[in-house]
Amino acid sequence: MNKSAPEVAIVGLGYIGLPTAALIASNKVRVLGVDVNHQVVETINQGRIHIVEPQLDKAVEHAVKHGYLNAATEPREANNYIIVVPTPFKENKTPDISFVETATKKIIPLLKEGDLYIIESTSPVGTTEKMMNLIFSQRPELKKKIYIAYCPERVLPGNVMYELVENDRVIGGIDNSSTDRAAAFYSKYINGEIHKTNARTAEMCKLVENSSRDVKIAFANELSLI
Repeated sequence: MNKSAPEVAIVGLGYIGLPTAALIASNKVRVLGVDVNHQVVETINQGRIHIVEPQLDKAVEHAVKHGYLNAATEPREANNYIIVVPTPFKENKTPDISFVETATKKIIPLLKEGDLYIIESTSPVGTTEKMMNLIFSQRPELKKKIYIAYCPERVLPGNVMYELVENDRVIGGIDNSSTDRAAAFYSKYINGEIHKTNARTAEMCKLVENSSRDVKIAFANELSLI
């Protein structure tokens, strides 16, 4: 990889992807943010943001100004790839992981020995393993030569820039070496405790946390009617 290439490529520049990119870039690490929306890419490359989040505007402006963050509509070769794309529900209320799959397919030709591939998107249990199988079906020579892990975000809008750094993280790899590699990566940017596990457990943790939050919100809404 040439010296001007990014160290980290983050696919998806929404409410989690962009703050994550800004956080890593603020540590003087070259980051490429990838998004299919041309307007989003242009806005970020001007040092501005397209979402509302306290402190994010200054972080992006500073990172772009000093050359640590830039955006594009297509990924480029890096050492670490983070997938932070939407996972909406289909009409039949089943999860749609097509965005994760599409993002992964874009990255597969770029992967090389020693790379780290991380999914942060909220995903059904087993998604990380599905993407592992997809990668190895097209690049069988990379088996046991790259690191694959799941590490969900655990933040609330309005306080993302603080919580990305201070909150604990659950990290689960497809094997112990992947877990360790992903944990070492995040430890450079966060102060919260890192809880190591496997990919399926990490995926389940995220789903349980979201479900618990939604139940509490629903309960509060019911109380408001009384």
